Amino acid sequence: PALRRLAHSLLAHYQKGTRPVRDWRTTTTVAIDLMVYAILSVDEKNQVLTTYIWYRQHWMDEFLRWDPAHFDNLTHISLPVESIWVPDILINEFVDVGKSPHVPYVYVGHHGEVQNLKPIQVMTACSLDIYNFPFDVQNCSLTFTSWLHHIRDINLSLWRQPELVKFDRSVFMNQGEWELLYVLSRFQEFSVKSSDSYAEMKFYVVIRRRPLFYTVSLLLPSIFLMVMDIVGFYLPPNSGERVSFKITLLLGYSVFLIIVSDTLPATAVGTPLIGIYFVVCMALLVISLTQTILIVRLVHQPDLQPHVPEWVKHLLLERAAVLLCIRDRRKLGQGGTPGSDISRQVENNDSTAKSNHYGCEEPREREEPREREATGDARPAPALAVPAEGSPLAHGILREIAAIRRFLEKREEFRDVAREWLQVGYVLDVLLFRAYLAAVLAYSVTLGTLWSVWRDA
Repeated sequence: PALRRLAHSLLAHYQKGTRPVRDWRTTTTVAIDLMVYAILSVDEKNQVLTTYIWYRQHWMDEFLRWDPAHFDNLTHISLPVESIWVPDILINEFVDVGKSPHVPYVYVGHHGEVQNLKPIQVMTACSLDIYNFPFDVQNCSLTFTSWLHHIRDINLSLWRQPELVKFDRSVFMNQGEWELLYVLSRFQEFSVKSSDSYAEMKFYVVIRRRPLFYTVSLLLPSIFLMVMDIVGFYLPPNSGERVSFKITLLLGYSVFLIIVSDTLPATAVGTPLIGIYFVVCMALLVISLTQTILIVRLVHQPDLQPHVPEWVKHLLLERAAVLLCIRDRRKLGQGGTPGSDISRQVENNDSTAKSNHYGCEEPREREEPREREATGDARPAPALAVPAEGSPLAHGILREIAAIRRFLEKREEFRDVAREWLQVGYVLDVLLFRAYLAAVLAYSVTLGTLWSVWRDA
C-alpha cells in the first residue's frame, strides 16, 4: 500500500509533457555517465563502429518530491519511464538503431533525483584510420546532446570525475580483437549559424587492435618468402634451377596475396601500409626474377656473341671485382664448366688413340724382320704398309689430323670465351645481389622507422 499510495500521489497530477521545473528560468542539468562493455565490430569499409555501453542519466525533477515520513519511510521508488518527463538526449553519431534491451523503469529519490540506467548497443559513424593496420589505434567519439533544448533549458555535466571515467575497465569484455585503452570526456557548447547554443558531452573511446593474429597469418609468411628469395641468390648463376625457383616463389606469393585479400580492410579513403608492403614485396620478387633472367642470359652469351667486349672486362672484371672485394674471381670460370677436366682427358686419349691408329703400327712391322733374323726364320717378310711420302693416303691422314687439331683449338677457344662470360656473370650476379639486399634492408628500415614514429606519436 505504501508504494501504491506514493506512486498514485506522484503521478496523479503529473504532466510529463513539460520540463519539470517550477520556474521556467531554471535550467535542468542532466549528469551523464558511460561505461564501455564490449567492442562488437569495426567496419572499416562503411566506417561504422558498433559498441555496447552502459549509459546512465541523472537529473532533478521538482514535481517528484515527497516526505518519506508520510509513506512508511520510503526514500526511493521505481516509476514507468513512459509516465514521467525524460530529456531528449541522443548520440549525434548514430547511424542505425541497435538491438538494445528496453528498460521500462526509472529510479526516483525523495528529493526529486531521477536515475535512468540502461544498456545501449551503439552503431556510430567513426573516421577509422587503417593506415597502420594491424597495429592501428582508433579514436571514435560519442557525442551526447539534447536534440531540441538549448543550453538555457538543458545543460549537461559529467556524473563522475574524468579520471574515473578514463581508466574504468571494470565491465569491459577484454577477450576480443580490440583492446580498450581509455575513454576521454569533454564538455563543449555547440551552435549553428549564430543561433542558440547547445550543450554537448563528448566521450572519446580509444581502442587498439591486437595484432598477434595478423602478424602470424600475414607478416610472417611474407617475410619467410622474401628470405627464401634472398637465399635463392646462392644458387650457381649458370644453373637453370634458379629461374624455376624464383618463378615458384613468385607464384606462391601471388597465391598468398589472393588468400589474404579478404583479410585486409578495404576503404575508399586510403590504403593500409601493409597493403603497400605486400605490393613492394611483389615488385621485389619480380625484380629478383628479372635479375636472374639477365644473369642466365649472360652466362649463355657465347651462343650469341663470341667475345666479351673490352669495356665490359674493364668495368666488371677489374673495377667491380675490386669494389666488391672479389679476390679470386677466376676460380668460378675455371671450375664453372662441370666435366671440363674429364672431357679434356677424354680428348687427349682420343687423339692418342687416333695417332696410334695411323702411325704406331710401323715400328712393330719394322721390328718383326729383325726378330725373325735373330731367330733364323726364313719366311719371307710381308710388304710394309707405310705409304709413300707423296701418296694420296698420306695427304688424307695429314688433312684429318689438321682438321682434328683445328676442331680442338676452336673448342678450347670457345671454352675460354665461355669462362670469360661466366666470370662476367658471376661478378654481375654478386653486384646485383648486394644491390637487391641493400634495397630490401632499406625497405625494412623504412617500414620500421614509420612504425616507430607512429608508435611514438
